[in-house]
Amino acid sequence: MVVVYSKSNCMQCNFTKKFLEDKGVPFTAKDVEANEEALEEVRQLGFTSLPVVIADGIEAFHGFRPDMLSRLA
Repeated sequence: MVVVYSKSNCMQCNFTKKFLEDKGVPFTAKDVEANEEALEEVRQLGFTSLPVVIADGIEAFHGFRPDMLSRLA
Protein backbone atom coordinates (compact mmCIF):
# COMPACT_ATOMS: atom_id res chain seq x y z
CA MET A 1 0.00 0.00 0.00
CA VAL A 2 1.28 3.46 -0.96
CA VAL A 3 -0.04 6.70 0.52
CA VAL A 4 0.92 10.15 -0.74
CA TYR A 5 0.17 13.09 1.55
CA SER A 6 -0.08 16.25 -0.50
CA LYS A 7 -1.78 19.60 -0.98
CA SER A 8 -2.96 21.65 -3.93
CA ASN A 9 -0.48 23.94 -5.71
CA CYS A 10 2.47 21.75 -4.66
CA MET A 11 4.69 20.96 -7.65
CA GLN A 12 6.66 18.22 -5.90
CA CYS A 13 3.35 16.63 -4.83
CA ASN A 14 2.09 16.70 -8.41
CA PHE A 15 5.37 15.27 -9.75
CA THR A 16 5.23 12.45 -7.21
CA LYS A 17 1.64 11.47 -8.05
CA LYS A 18 2.32 11.71 -11.80
CA PHE A 19 5.42 9.52 -11.45
CA LEU A 20 3.43 6.83 -9.64
CA GLU A 21 0.58 7.04 -12.17
CA ASP A 22 3.01 6.73 -15.09
CA LYS A 23 4.60 3.64 -13.50
CA GLY A 24 1.21 2.07 -12.79
CA VAL A 25 1.72 2.10 -9.03
CA PRO A 26 -1.62 2.25 -7.19
CA PHE A 27 -1.69 4.79 -4.38
CA THR A 28 -4.02 6.69 -2.11
CA ALA A 29 -3.70 10.47 -2.12
CA LYS A 30 -4.51 12.32 1.11
CA ASP A 31 -4.96 16.09 0.87
CA VAL A 32 -3.73 17.67 4.10
CA GLU A 33 -5.60 20.91 3.34
CA ALA A 34 -8.96 19.17 3.06
CA ASN A 35 -8.38 16.51 5.70
CA GLU A 36 -7.30 17.52 9.20
CA GLU A 37 -6.73 13.86 10.10
CA ALA A 38 -4.25 13.50 7.21
CA LEU A 39 -2.39 16.61 8.39
CA GLU A 40 -2.14 15.14 11.88
CA GLU A 41 -0.82 11.85 10.45
CA VAL A 42 1.98 13.78 8.68
CA ARG A 43 2.83 15.60 11.91
CA GLN A 44 2.92 12.33 13.84
CA LEU A 45 5.35 10.94 11.27
CA GLY A 46 7.59 13.92 12.04
CA PHE A 47 7.44 15.65 8.66
CA THR A 48 6.96 19.36 8.05
CA SER A 49 7.07 19.48 4.24
CA LEU A 50 5.22 17.73 1.44
CA PRO A 51 4.76 15.42 -0.25
CA VAL A 52 5.18 12.64 2.26
CA VAL A 53 5.15 9.09 0.91
CA ILE A 54 4.62 6.02 3.04
CA ALA A 55 4.74 2.53 1.57
CA ASP A 56 5.13 -1.02 2.70
CA GLY A 57 8.77 -2.11 2.72
CA ILE A 58 10.46 1.30 2.62
CA GLU A 59 11.06 4.09 5.09
CA ALA A 60 8.69 7.06 4.84
CA PHE A 61 10.19 10.02 2.96
CA HIS A 62 9.29 13.49 1.78
CA GLY A 63 9.83 15.46 -1.41
CA PHE A 64 9.93 14.31 -5.02
CA ARG A 65 12.34 11.38 -4.87
CA PRO A 66 12.45 9.42 -8.15
CA ASP A 67 15.12 7.16 -6.65
CA MET A 68 12.79 6.09 -3.84
CA LEU A 69 9.66 6.07 -6.01
CA SER A 70 11.36 3.72 -8.51
CA ARG A 71 11.63 1.15 -5.75
CA LEU A 72 7.82 1.01 -5.66
CA ALA A 73 7.42 0.38 -9.39
